[in-house]
Amino acid sequence: MLVVAALGGNALQQRGEPLTAQVQRENVKVAASALAEIVNAGHQLVITHGNGPQVGLLALQAAAYNPDESYPLDVLGAQTAGMIGYLVEQELENALQSSCPIATLLTQVLVDRDDPAFNTPTKFIGPVYSQQEAQARAAKDGWQIAQDGDRWRRVVASPKPLDIPDLQVIKLLVEQNVVVICNGGGGIPVIRDANNCLHGIEAVIDKDLSSAFLAKQLGADALLLLTDVEAVYHGFGTPNAKPLSTLTVAESHQLNLPAGSMGPKISAACSFAESGGFSAIGRLSDALALLAGRAGTHIVSDHGDKAMKVAN
Repeated sequence: MLVVAALGGNALQQRGEPLTAQVQRENVKVAASALAEIVNAGHQLVITHGNGPQVGLLALQAAAYNPDESYPLDVLGAQTAGMIGYLVEQELENALQSSCPIATLLTQVLVDRDDPAFNTPTKFIGPVYSQQEAQARAAKDGWQIAQDGDRWRRVVASPKPLDIPDLQVIKLLVEQNVVVICNGGGGIPVIRDANNCLHGIEAVIDKDLSSAFLAKQLGADALLLLTDVEAVYHGFGTPNAKPLSTLTVAESHQLNLPAGSMGPKISAACSFAESGGFSAIGRLSDALALLAGRAGTHIVSDHGDKAMKVAN
């Protein structure tokens, strides 16, 4: 089975933890242990991951050094993909005792320069501010900002993925049974000009939607969206919260989940399920159990497709 596993932010940083290199490495070590179980069970594995905290931190560091020379988001996305990929690759090699080849690929993902997302940025990056400070930074640095709870944050465009120019390379690596770490941070956002040349663009692509797109392009059998909660809940955060073991695509759309948390995961899982694949959302530590249908929430098409148990 070819499995695409998308690591949530908890793979690098637990809530409330400082974003230090050592903290990230310790968390990646835990993630690598869970992912190694999938490989040891005989499955092919492609790994994707987010980069929200890291790209926000790099953007602030660059601005503190010299705002006039700060790097654009596509370059910062490439930097974070390299850093996170290195950590995941090394810890997975250690967990597997170098029993199989592993490679990290900086992955460009094509978007539409006219995507409506560029007119209505929604992707939060970086720290929170008071409204006054956020407005001052927006005026000084040309940011767009939005309210996040009782605070304010920078928001950037999150356009939909249209193509993966590096897909052929990923396929070649998969064909050679290489564990591939790719689409880091949702992929490096690029556009094509009139001469068919690629150029980076200021955006951060949603990691879950990008992972579902990649899984479909690869013809993967399963998509695992790994996070820090055991399942999708009905009434999450209320006394009557109930984990949902199975959801149809239609039922998923009725949940009205927050866009900044579980919403993109549900959209991604539904997209892949509608293409005939097996989608599951759940805790990182339950990765193999998710694949076996013993944990998490499984998204199935509206045509009665059953959840596919692919491991024991």
